[in-house]
Amino acid sequence: MKLNLTKPLIVFDLETTGLDLVRDRIIQISYIKVFPNGQEERKTLYVNPETPIPQNIVALTGISDEKVKDAPTFKQLAPSLAETFKGCDIAGFNSNHFDVPLLSEEFIRADVYFDFSPCHLIDVQTIFHKMERRTLAAAYKFYCGRKMEEDFEAHRADQDTEATYRVLQGQLDKYNPETQPEPEKHLANDMDVLAQFSKTNDNVDFAGRIVWKEKTDEKGNVLLDDKGKPQKHEVFNFGKYKGQDVAEILRRDPGYYNWILNGEFTNNTKQALTRIRLREFNKH
Repeated sequence: MKLNLTKPLIVFDLETTGLDLVRDRIIQISYIKVFPNGQEERKTLYVNPETPIPQNIVALTGISDEKVKDAPTFKQLAPSLAETFKGCDIAGFNSNHFDVPLLSEEFIRADVYFDFSPCHLIDVQTIFHKMERRTLAAAYKFYCGRKMEEDFEAHRADQDTEATYRVLQGQLDKYNPETQPEPEKHLANDMDVLAQFSKTNDNVDFAGRIVWKEKTDEKGNVLLDDKGKPQKHEVFNFGKYKGQDVAEILRRDPGYYNWILNGEFTNNTKQALTRIRLREFNKH
């Protein structure tokens, strides 16, 4: 099914030196940029991570130190990638939990500002897991009617990106309200709807260290704003202050802010905490 777009959609995938958002780096990025008129632009780039690639990653991806030694660093690629992604919605497979947070970290390390907040973030894996609960290979078989190994090589960013794009199209075909007989499996061809459906947590930062929580009164009733929607505030989602209001903790225990800034937390988490701290400071 052709995607119903009001602005371009970037479908992308990363290959990396590992799964640690703080320590690991991108070694390959592949994307398909789909325009509202149906035009598609594809690109795959090797990235020099400026650190040795572990042998288990070489075995998994086929990407070695030798293959990326002459490739640009992410810092060199960052300005053009930011321009490419600017004004787009973003989709991927497990992207809300890994690819988007790691891409955000790389932009921050490269001193290139990229604001993800205007983007609809569509996670094809989340849609799949909520509907069918499988892996990318099973998703491809289920939605596209073929085995992935018949069409692609495993653990290559360009191959996984292409498969993800086809799965998203297949999902929209399968859950088209006009043809899907089960109402509970209707899914609109709309990026806003898909982004909302892709959410699993109401995170403030990508790593989910800080989350939004509904405000309640002393009786436990949810407080509503002037539009009748629940009021929300930021709370910590880890550690000794889990579930407690971030602004209140920063006032009560200012050293906690410095502990996080000097700890092994993602730069995105540190930025989110700093924004809250500055907001509260400016109130006084």
